Amino acid sequence: MKRYGGARVRVAGVAGAAGAASLAVTLAHPAAGWASADAVALVAEVSVLLVLTVLTVRRSPARRAAVSAVLSGSAVALILLRAVWQGPPQLVVGACSAWALGAVAATGIGLYLRRLDDDRRRAVEEAARAQRLGLARDLHDFVAHDVNGMLVQAQAAQVVAGSLPEPVADALRRIEDAGQRALASLDRTVHALGERGPGIEGLERLADAFSPGVRVDLAVEPGLAPRHEVSSLAYRVVTEALTNVRRHAPRATTVAVEVREKGGVLRVRVADDGGGSSPSTRIGGFGLAGLGDLLEARGGRLAAGPHGSGWRVDAEIPA
Repeated sequence: MKRYGGARVRVAGVAGAAGAASLAVTLAHPAAGWASADAVALVAEVSVLLVLTVLTVRRSPARRAAVSAVLSGSAVALILLRAVWQGPPQLVVGACSAWALGAVAATGIGLYLRRLDDDRRRAVEEAARAQRLGLARDLHDFVAHDVNGMLVQAQAAQVVAGSLPEPVADALRRIEDAGQRALASLDRTVHALGERGPGIEGLERLADAFSPGVRVDLAVEPGLAPRHEVSSLAYRVVTEALTNVRRHAPRATTVAVEVREKGGVLRVRVADDGGGSSPSTRIGGFGLAGLGDLLEARGGRLAAGPHGSGWRVDAEIPA
């Protein structure tokens, strides 16, 4: 899996490094007694810093973007000190204030574009969700029609055929019961797809309901309040990881679940002590592998592998 937001982190790093370097050169002028600056070079440097400010505010994780934007924006605001630091205080303050407006404007543009990106991503997610729900309803209608047909035939056979041998009658009753359960399951599934799934607030109940004999140590960072889409995805990661423990680690006695946020990224870790199956068995299928693809598409990552005597799943979700 890819690491979270590699390109985004690189943009923030470049912006922060460029801002720090520019500030160092600016502060070196009064320290060394320099009092001249090339106007063309200043304009070129400011243009690069403003572009980097826009890009890092738009694309980088929030905390990293804030640090980098402060560095690059401060570099823009103070860059005229190279030419006017010997002048009267009013000139120095006025020049720096005027150039600071450019940094503020670049930050505002970056925030506006960031919001547009978030709105576009949410719209795509809602459209995909609506499409999946429509397909699920269609599947429900088609399958329910066939199951209903089998159910009616089983019921009719019990009524029309009169007295039946007990094994046959028992088989028909089992077919009828299975059909009723299948229809109920279809109804519940479509109903669940139409609702907003649980988020990290449901992890405590999930942990309490886990397999008897296995202790789940749940640690959720206090005060976490991510967007519902992020919270729901974290819940799915924990659910899938716990399901894998139940299926593939029968010797597990303890599972540690940790959810915290750092650098604008929600980090989820689920670790068990139960050894279990091979990596291909643990990761294969549509569970963790599918979640890994989904996280990658959203700029996150998922990694799973042996850890000590057990297995660990790590997920990073842009928050």
